[in-house]
Amino acid sequence: MTEPLEQMIRREGGRVLATLVRLVGDIDLAEDAVQDAVVAALRRWPTDGVPNNPPAWLTTAARNRALDVLRREAKRTAKESDARLLDDVLISINEATTDSMVRDDLLRLVFTCCHPALALEARLALTLRTLCRMNTAEIAAVFIVPESTIGQRISRAKKKIATARIPYRVPADHELPDRLPAVLQVVHALVTVGHHSPAGNLDARADLASEGLRLARLLTELMPDEPECTGLLALALVTHARRASRRDAAGEVILLADQDRSRWDRAQIAEAAATLDAAVRLHRPGRYQVEAAIACLHGTAVSFEDTDWSQIASLYATLELFTPTAVVRVNRAVAVAHAQGAAVGLSLLDNLGEADLAVIDDWHLLWSTRAELLARLGEVDAAVAAFDRALECSPNDSDRRFLLRRREVVATERREAS
Repeated sequence: MTEPLEQMIRREGGRVLATLVRLVGDIDLAEDAVQDAVVAALRRWPTDGVPNNPPAWLTTAARNRALDVLRREAKRTAKESDARLLDDVLISINEATTDSMVRDDLLRLVFTCCHPALALEARLALTLRTLCRMNTAEIAAVFIVPESTIGQRISRAKKKIATARIPYRVPADHELPDRLPAVLQVVHALVTVGHHSPAGNLDARADLASEGLRLARLLTELMPDEPECTGLLALALVTHARRASRRDAAGEVILLADQDRSRWDRAQIAEAAATLDAAVRLHRPGRYQVEAAIACLHGTAVSFEDTDWSQIASLYATLELFTPTAVVRVNRAVAVAHAQGAAVGLSLLDNLGEADLAVIDDWHLLWSTRAELLARLGEVDAAVAAFDRALECSPNDSDRRFLLRRREVVATERREAS
């Protein structure tokens, strides 16, 4: 086998689960069946050999396990004829094609999980848990909320699905637009986590980056007249284009200012720019188009020094109109600091309201940003304290090592100055 089973499961597990949910219509049953299939693979493949098509093997094994459970439940209720009928129906479903425009099983599952009867936060948490096989700690890091909050959201979502008998069916084509905003957020989360994993090393979930790009392409093909789909594709492309330059040979983080731009995929950056132009021509601006515009400005700059920071700062101000969050404000502060000076950038952070600060108080990038701006202003003691606070916020392993190095550099400069 060319890759460890665990990696293959992580890469293919969402698709296997998506297919099984489509077949059995029950997410808990599907998850249990996929897990049983994984256990069987771990037991049998080392001695029997890895099948030619591991995902197909897993799908078949999981499907058979789910059928066994359904038959057993039917027999338990003395409905033998129903069990035989169920078997025939599931087999026919497996062989049939859907009339939906959504042809990809994984994308179907995203649309299915993003049911409007569920609260948006619950939809996102449930879908990321189901689709990405992300644990609650990883999802909590994405949304900057306590892990217990994510667990509660997933639990409530599953309970509502069960009590309200919300069917796991592929939504009709006319229902897709209402579900699109949540679907876009899911794909955006895939891209984000794929390029900056909340746990482990920076690229620990690189599989999600490729999957996010693939789904963004599918969404654009599915809804070519939706500019936010096209904008998200542009963002995924330009982000993916820089992946090879974000870590050095030892696996350590390389900041944008120090990246070797000759390693960037210029073809992908050009495609991203053209894709964004197509979205802008539809004259319906939105969050993902603005994010893509910012990323494209970084991607097309000849050097870090030649970056149009004033334009990027202006775009972040526009992004705040679409997404008025503290996270956007922190990113805007970085751009403003490059364009107008560290003091102006720091003032943006200082002007965050108590409610916003409460949301991101345990987000390490808030404190590392503050630390860097303070260091540039010569406030070394405050900068070191901010680095210490960032290290308390459970950054991933790559970020932790980087923060420790930066803290040491700043602390050394303080000692030498004294």
